[in-house]
Amino acid sequence: MRATFVLGRIAGVRIGVHWSVLFIFGIIAFGLSEGRLPHVYPGRGWGVYWAAGLCTAVVFFVSLLAHELAHAVVARRNGVEVDDIVLWLLGGAARLKSEAASPGAELRIAGVGPLVSLLLGGLFALGTWLLHLVSASGIVVEMVAWLAAINVLLAVFNSVPAAPLDGGRLLRAFLWWRTGDRLRATAGATMAGRVFGWLLVVLGLVVFLRTGSFGGFWLALIGWFLIAAATTEGRQAQLRSVLAGVPVRDVMTPEPLTVPADTTVAGFLTGVHYRFRHSAFPVTDDGAPVGLVTFDSARRVPHDEAQTVPVRSVMVPLSEVIVVGPESPVADLLPRMERGAEHRVLVVDHGELVGIVSLSDVSRMVTWMSTAPGRRGRRWP
Repeated sequence: MRATFVLGRIAGVRIGVHWSVLFIFGIIAFGLSEGRLPHVYPGRGWGVYWAAGLCTAVVFFVSLLAHELAHAVVARRNGVEVDDIVLWLLGGAARLKSEAASPGAELRIAGVGPLVSLLLGGLFALGTWLLHLVSASGIVVEMVAWLAAINVLLAVFNSVPAAPLDGGRLLRAFLWWRTGDRLRATAGATMAGRVFGWLLVVLGLVVFLRTGSFGGFWLALIGWFLIAAATTEGRQAQLRSVLAGVPVRDVMTPEPLTVPADTTVAGFLTGVHYRFRHSAFPVTDDGAPVGLVTFDSARRVPHDEAQTVPVRSVMVPLSEVIVVGPESPVADLLPRMERGAEHRVLVVDHGELVGIVSLSDVSRMVTWMSTAPGRRGRRWP
């Protein structure tokens, strides 16, 4: 999940927001300002309800951010680097650059998120009690009470032992500790995630068909997301097992064709040596990599401006491109890769560009290792 825009950095971790956050933000704000708050405390102006609903939605997403930051901080303390945190439709996700080195580290990284949500729920519950004691506005009390309940619910839901929830990672840590096999443990957590997801889908559809409640539809949507996410996580675990020990050097396309940063967009699009090769090219300035340019981004430049606009103006800057060394493990790189020309990975060795990696490069290596005699990867349990 890529961020639509970046908010900044907290504790050195880049914080991004996906456009789908607007959808759930609107549902929460609308549900509170047009539903719950007017029902419990009627007689106020619509502006009061909407202000309360919007403020509550903002604080809720701050709570989600705290949950994910807890994962990131503990991951770093256990030697696992964090790529970024992205808030999106169904909550948030801290993307880790590698896996935990031991079941204990996995337990600590996964368990801290629900603990933080539970702590926040307790603090909001305490705040509700204190506000009630001082006879604060009923709407304010209701806002804080809602935040207490939703954070406790978030902690409980995330603790369900099913991938990709935090509880699924706790289950994987336990199975990993019992069996000593991380891949087998991931298989068990993945299966639990699929089963739990299907239960939510069935339950949600039953509720929706019987009552027409939008909540049933939302429950089914969450279940479907869990099924898809658990399946993806399981496949990535299998691929990481196949690719264990393989360095990026063995997968990358070496000595890729580059584009000087000051090349005009027109020159880039019409250059014969840029045709029929790839859909993305590294951009260099004085020989050093500075970004990545795709044909799609170049073609979006108006024709009358293409003669003067340089490639550096339409490239993906290096700060937003995944950069690794040639000896980095492909297995650790895989979870960070996404489809699309703009998501190519640049391979840099001591400041010099030495290669480029796409998902198709990884797929070819997986196919070769899975079929070559004597090099068959482990099969999914």
